Amino acid sequence: MSKTELSTVPFHRRYVAENELHYISEAITCGRTSGDGPFTRQAATLLSELTGASDALLTTSCTHALEMAAILLNLRPDDEVIVPSFTFMSTANAFALRSAVPVFVDVRPDTLNLDERLVEAAVTDRTRAIAVVHYAGVGCAMDAIAEIAQRYGLALIEDNAHGLGGSYRGRALGSFGVMSALSFHETKNVQCGEGGALLLNDPALVTRAEIVREKGTDRSRFFRGQVDKYRWIDIGSSYLPSDVLAAQLASQLESFDEIQCRRHGVWRAYDEGLADWAAKCGISQPTVPDDCAHPAHLYYLLLPDLRSRQEFIAHLAAHGVRAAFHYQPLHASPAGLRHGRQAPGGCPVTEQIADRLVRLPLYPDLDEDSVAQVIDAVLSYEPT
Repeated sequence: MSKTELSTVPFHRRYVAENELHYISEAITCGRTSGDGPFTRQAATLLSELTGASDALLTTSCTHALEMAAILLNLRPDDEVIVPSFTFMSTANAFALRSAVPVFVDVRPDTLNLDERLVEAAVTDRTRAIAVVHYAGVGCAMDAIAEIAQRYGLALIEDNAHGLGGSYRGRALGSFGVMSALSFHETKNVQCGEGGALLLNDPALVTRAEIVREKGTDRSRFFRGQVDKYRWIDIGSSYLPSDVLAAQLASQLESFDEIQCRRHGVWRAYDEGLADWAAKCGISQPTVPDDCAHPAHLYYLLLPDLRSRQEFIAHLAAHGVRAAFHYQPLHASPAGLRHGRQAPGGCPVTEQIADRLVRLPLYPDLDEDSVAQVIDAVLSYEPT
């Protein structure tokens, strides 16, 4: 195929599950499209079965799930929450909204996860929680981090936006923290356009979490017939998604195994097809420790520096392949400088990684020809 005949491989294309359109139509025609309907309950049940969480509450986004977690922690002004600097801003913003201080800790150079060796030095008498992010769905060193949290009496929160279906030492990601946030944004393995969930691993949190999600009212208990009226009980917001979105999500969760099989096929093709080239060019591929099982959420390469990263993205675009960089350091962002602080030692790895990382297209409908096109485009690049 000549360069002029190449089709464009987009960075992302959403997957339509087998029952998706049928479920959405059913949700619309059943007469109730607001939240907490039958598809909300169906999706929540599927999530609990998949993750082992005692309770799963659907939310309008992972951001809102994290905001709910921050409320449930009863954070006070100037309390501190340890977070990685290499993450999406919602991880820190949720806690800053409660006037807590995000304390930015560096990430490991191999897995790009919160560096467990640096966490304890960031703990102060104001620390209330540790929020981990399983980057690319590869689990953090949860044994070490959980031990620090337990020793200092800190809540452990998982931002598991990438990790649904992943595990650490045989245990599902999202099951380690007292609470875990999931994302169902259209770029995630299973999606409903915009959506999320808060997994609760402490049953004592469930009643209050329902209140927080329903504008601070006991409306959920009212509809279950547990109270004769609903009232304003606590602070909260409108975090409950429409049952139409839940219908889309339920169909995606039912197709989870098929989605994962397809994604892993693409991930393995990249990892095997690019191994010799990466070693020759001094370019790093993803690191997956032996005790981790990842969900093939994304596939990335680490170029030598910012200049080569930009050249590489432009090279792929010229060959019909859309690639993307990722997070920028939160500790150096305008809001991060205002609302947070760096842990001792700073975040040098985060700063380097942010300049070097490139994500390749990865989605269930990426066919063999398109995968070959991506691999050929990558192999034709030589760092200068």
